[in-house]
Amino acid sequence: MPTEPLRLTNARLITGRPGAAPTADAVLITDAEGRVGYAGEAATAPASPGAREVDLGGRTLLPGFIDAHVHVKLSLPQGPFHELTTDPTYVAYETAERLRATLDAGVTTARDLAGATRGVRDALAHGLIAGPRLKIAVNALSHTGGHGDFHHFDGGHIHLHQGGAYLADTPDEARRATRDALRSGADVIKICTTGGMGSPHDTPDDEGLRVDEVRAVVDEVQRHGGRPVAAHAQGLAGIHAAILGGVTSVEHGYGIDDRALDLAAERGVFLVPTLSTVFVGIDKAAMQPYHYEKKVRWSGITRTNIAHAIERGTRIAMGTDAGVVPHGRNLLELGFLVELGMSPADAIVAGTRSAAELLGVADDLGTLEAGKLADFVVSAVDPLTDIVGLGDPANVLVVAQSGVIRKDLLGLAATTAPTTAEARPAS
Repeated sequence: MPTEPLRLTNARLITGRPGAAPTADAVLITDAEGRVGYAGEAATAPASPGAREVDLGGRTLLPGFIDAHVHVKLSLPQGPFHELTTDPTYVAYETAERLRATLDAGVTTARDLAGATRGVRDALAHGLIAGPRLKIAVNALSHTGGHGDFHHFDGGHIHLHQGGAYLADTPDEARRATRDALRSGADVIKICTTGGMGSPHDTPDDEGLRVDEVRAVVDEVQRHGGRPVAAHAQGLAGIHAAILGGVTSVEHGYGIDDRALDLAAERGVFLVPTLSTVFVGIDKAAMQPYHYEKKVRWSGITRTNIAHAIERGTRIAMGTDAGVVPHGRNLLELGFLVELGMSPADAIVAGTRSAAELLGVADDLGTLEAGKLADFVVSAVDPLTDIVGLGDPANVLVVAQSGVIRKDLLGLAATTAPTTAEARPAS
């Protein structure tokens, strides 16, 4: 649907392009199709007849951010069995609230790596609820007894989503599970090649899917038009298995070593370190003992290994594991990346351009450039000097998707705002 063209002036522009310096006196022009017509210096900005002009007062203008690892139907304090004991309609409203909080934090696109179904994705695409555009995995593929295998106390197996069996213990079963995920509408296939910190019966060092099983998943995906494959991989053996098996991204990667970094560089594999899930909420009184002990141990390992990966220039995309950590605080992840040695400018690229490349949407998203969708954020702080401040949603003043203002703490929206139907985000 047509959107109101905008001319944003007096902006400090950060485009999201790697190595690009900010533009101090910039203009962003959006068109009626919700795309960027111009992004650059005010002195060379073209005329924009019919566009509504908005003075940003020198505030920082950035691309909409992309969180490559969320779980929008999960909130860790509720536990893995919450969906079994709660009315589905109530769960849907809980999910809608989390999606709204994620959007208000400055995230205009996200990737859900187990839990969200095609109904959530499509409701967002059709403007029925407000939130980031969503790519979904539906469920994770796991060995029996592995990180993705949840059982109720009576031994009955449950899934993060009840629609299919995603347990696989042989290469052929891995192929079948992959077909189940694709049939359920998965945009990305999520596999578990290690155990984890939050699961009570395994550890990050435990191995999950083996190399031959990972290769079977990747081959099956390629046979059906291609999809990214994301590997939950925390311990070293599972990280190696994931990369050697051909995955697109290593999620977490806390035990990563130089050999794995070399392999990832050779094969173009992304690392999504989800530092938030390691550094946020370590509270002995509020955690199960097994979870607390693993988090304390692995936070130190993570600090060392991810700092080394950053130093080596590893291809990193931002992901938070929101759901395991609180929703709506996604951009705190950028501060953790900087704490471990990344420059603020590179952290912003990790959350914009690099994440767009990982999700396969870089033709439309990730940078503010002519022809791209006009997803943008206006910040109250200069993130190049206060990256931690950007993680406070109160400092995210404006959020727009495809040129439509979704969050507006500056009063910039037109007095005659589009209706819900007219304001639907692009799918």
